[in-house]
Amino acid sequence: MKGSSDIGKSAEDYLESMIILKEKNGYIRSVDIAGFLGVTKPSVSNAMKRLREEGYIEMDKSGFITVTDKGLDIADKIYTRHKTLTAFFVALGVNPDVAEEDACKIEHDLSDETFNAICDHVNSFDKENKSKKK
Repeated sequence: MKGSSDIGKSAEDYLESMIILKEKNGYIRSVDIAGFLGVTKPSVSNAMKRLREEGYIEMDKSGFITVTDKGLDIADKIYTRHKTLTAFFVALGVNPDVAEEDACKIEHDLSDETFNAICDHVNSFDKENKSKKK
């Protein structure tokens, strides 16, 4: 994601998956991340080690994961981009499944400037449509 963090797309995907799993399950475990992302448990283990060493997550003795404030900043940004881009593409008439896949592909690489312009466009379009309905 240009202009944001340089932790890498993979790490961003892991952090995003963690906040989604936390919302869904109320907790985060490595095995759930593996299932959610469709990756192996050893891959998750390696990623968790790196994220823990860099201060993005903490893990307790029972294996439950907590995303730190530093990790949440990145995860929230990526997840917001994902939801916004998916909704934008669906509003353009793209099939929801395709919109979801495409959002996932570009959420990391889209510049802040372009993402903000999309948000401004969507907001102005929403305001225009609301005023027409009155």
